[in-house]
Amino acid sequence: MSTRYRHSIDNMVNLFDYTIPTTGENFDTLLSHKNIEILRIISSDVLEKKEYCQEEDEWVVVLEGSALLLIEGEEKNVSKGEWLFIPARTRHSVVKTEKGTLWLAVHIR
Repeated sequence: MSTRYRHSIDNMVNLFDYTIPTTGENFDTLLSHKNIEILRIISSDVLEKKEYCQEEDEWVVVLEGSALLLIEGEEKNVSKGEWLFIPARTRHSVVKTEKGTLWLAVHIR
């Protein structure tokens, strides 16, 4: 699920107003402007195996919960308050998450 918001002061969204999916992850575009896209990601604890290798840089922070990522074959544990920078064209996947893990991701083109 993805929602695109215009760049406007009239579009106020509470980051913590969400529903936890029973499986997978929900992706909501909070802002898409010029060369950035800001996403809210909500993870269940049941994930499908999926590898990402994006054309843009990504900065991601965990706001609630925790996760185990695999980045270029190296395991990285991230928990509340911790962030990662994932350069463009870096293979990565989310291996495991705590139910209700809330992420904020910034994609930089």
